[in-house]
Amino acid sequence: QVQLLESGGGLVQAGGSLRLSCAASGRSLRPYAVGWFRQAPGKEREFVAVITWSRWSGSSIDYADSVKGRFTMSRDTAMYTVYLQINSLKPEDTAVYYCAAGGLVGRMVKDYDYWGQGTQVTVSS
Repeated sequence: QVQLLESGGGLVQAGGSLRLSCAASGRSLRPYAVGWFRQAPGKEREFVAVITWSRWSGSSIDYADSVKGRFTMSRDTAMYTVYLQINSLKPEDTAVYYCAAGGLVGRMVKDYDYWGQGTQVTVSS
């Protein structure tokens, strides 16, 4: 069982930045693919980014096209916590942001087994 806890959301003006954190409860996330998703009101949950790690090649990160250049995913050394840096925030980035962990490297909700409770990001214009 993997417990995930997101933090770092809030209310920010357009053009601002936030760093979201996703902390695993007492275990490293290295064995898992760890993804960020977001869900805006009335919309389906959508993929944002995913990070994986291997001892041979290190970290690998994949982003949704819609966030490339503004969103940066990273991790701490032991991968107990992963981060999502969001720059140049837009009102359309308003959503609940979730982190998730699973055994598959994918862009779909069903690819992930464990989910956090989410953190709200609200961007005012």
